[in-house]
Amino acid sequence: MTINIMDIVGRESYNCDLLFRIIDTKEVNGKKIAILYGEDFRLIADAPYEDLVLVNQPMQRKISQKVQLMEEQSLQLFRQDVNLLRRKQEYQVTEAYSKPSNYFQLPGKVLHIDGDPNYLKKCLTLYEKIGIPVNGVHCNEKEMPGKIGSLLDYYRPDILVITGHDAYSKALGEKNDINAYRHSKYFVQTVREARKKLPNLDQLVIFAGACQSHFESLIYAGANFASSPSRVNIHALDPVYIVAKISFTPFMERVNVWDVLRNTLTGEKGLGGIETKGVLRAGMPYHTNQSEEV
Repeated sequence: MTINIMDIVGRESYNCDLLFRIIDTKEVNGKKIAILYGEDFRLIADAPYEDLVLVNQPMQRKISQKVQLMEEQSLQLFRQDVNLLRRKQEYQVTEAYSKPSNYFQLPGKVLHIDGDPNYLKKCLTLYEKIGIPVNGVHCNEKEMPGKIGSLLDYYRPDILVITGHDAYSKALGEKNDINAYRHSKYFVQTVREARKKLPNLDQLVIFAGACQSHFESLIYAGANFASSPSRVNIHALDPVYIVAKISFTPFMERVNVWDVLRNTLTGEKGLGGIETKGVLRAGMPYHTNQSEEV
């Protein structure tokens, strides 16, 4: 059976554990190599064509259903968290319910820069479900450092997401060598450029990284949260759950790192960070015709 660009495949040597889309091909020593993007995980990989297995529609649906169940469970837990945060906020604003709850909330604004247009679309859909104001920009990982300054000036976000695809290659070096990673150095450069403009960790909250990214370098460059401490794959939607928790946490409170990670799909092996202030602000009075744009 012929395998073509944009087909959904699995890797036989990995027992087809993940779904990939073929996005390009190259030739190495006379052998045809496919460049693969993960369908649900932010991983980029190379594989010889003879290792690829074309995944039929029924199998795609079966694997996708398992991932969707994980996503739904994570979203449900996150909504429970947000509901608790809102109740706590209402209790404080109304002085233990002794005053009318005539107030409104302004969640933190997000700028989400993604190296994958399909993942960006999925993330924007989830932001909309959760109710977070967001602007999404598709940008090749290598171009992010040169574009981040103008994007920050234009969108002026409270939270910045820098993500796309990444991967560690043992053939290129040890795990502590950033040059052994596909895109980590570009993510690091982008974080540094962002911090030149907004050095305060609480003025601009940054999430950076993708599958297997060089976590330590991203944190030291100035990211509040990053992937991947254990160099594992992260789910495409994990950055959304990270920043959503921060977006809905009041700016007078600090977000416990474990509270941020526990409802993600990957957990602490794939994600980590430092203590960070929330960015939600409450105001009053609330009017029914009040614009959501402030």
